[in-house]
Amino acid sequence: MAFKAEYIWVDGTQPTAKLRSKTKIVDSVDDLPIWGFDGSSTNQAPGDKSDCVLKPVFTCPDPIRGGGNVLVLCEVLLIDGTPHPTNTRAACAETAEKFAGQEPIFGIEQEYTFFQDGRPLGFPLGGGFPAPQGGYYCGVGADEVFGRDIVEKHMDLCLQAGLHLSGINAEVMPGQWEFQIGPVGAPQVADELWVARWLLYRVAEDFGVAATLDPKPVKGDWNGAGAHTNFSTNAMREDYKAILTACEALGGEGKVDEHIAGYGADIEHRLTGMHETAPWSEYSYGVSDRGASVRIPWQVEKDGKGYIEDRRPNANCDPYVTTRLIINTCCSALA
Repeated sequence: MAFKAEYIWVDGTQPTAKLRSKTKIVDSVDDLPIWGFDGSSTNQAPGDKSDCVLKPVFTCPDPIRGGGNVLVLCEVLLIDGTPHPTNTRAACAETAEKFAGQEPIFGIEQEYTFFQDGRPLGFPLGGGFPAPQGGYYCGVGADEVFGRDIVEKHMDLCLQAGLHLSGINAEVMPGQWEFQIGPVGAPQVADELWVARWLLYRVAEDFGVAATLDPKPVKGDWNGAGAHTNFSTNAMREDYKAILTACEALGGEGKVDEHIAGYGADIEHRLTGMHETAPWSEYSYGVSDRGASVRIPWQVEKDGKGYIEDRRPNANCDPYVTTRLIINTCCSALA
């Protein structure tokens, strides 16, 4: 019997990579082969040395095609079998393995915005702006919520694919939504987030709508879009002192700039100190403070253990880079 395997990979587009995919017909989904593609068309190779290699790293049921077909997330390799320079998963996996004994786990809150005909879904036809922010967040009703049919379908597809989807909600700006992946370790949390992003783009196609991860989709007095990243280790899940150690480490010398540089393009447009953000050039942490770089949930302080939320990553961040940076910084401090 023949099956359809949708090979998905992250390309070399700068400053923000895109997802690409193509279909391979296979006789079995149990032993998927490596495959090739034209890297000169994905910003990953010159035309005279265009071959790149796709290596399957994460497979799940294809909830769109069904019937035993699969989605296959791939790493990109050079023809000699080494990681391609655009392959950020390899370094993430290496760092996660180095600190595996600390059992780092993540939950990533992926915000995104629907656009149609050049405007955010829910913005008036012909230009102008809707009512100011306020009622849209976790709202209900046709005057405050836009795109729910797409969101519900996406949620169902993620669950059918077996992803660790833990929730969804409408966000602060019209047409803006969020889904959460986790808690799960790295690099798997990033694998699943990339697949969930692909499913989001794919299902939105069927509705004639585009989903964007632009961190500041509308200038002015509107919230940006982030990928708040929740993180803990075994020590943090048992001891509040470890929570504080991790928070201090994230603000250590050289670490603020390193993390900001790896948290997504145009981050300064979103991290302004307004709209529930801390300024991108400053670092702070606090309990229940959504204006801090890193938030300690109130329940964590009360329980004396738990996790932290790094609120700085952009919606367009590379989750392999984000999780690698957080593991390396926090786990090194906790070692």
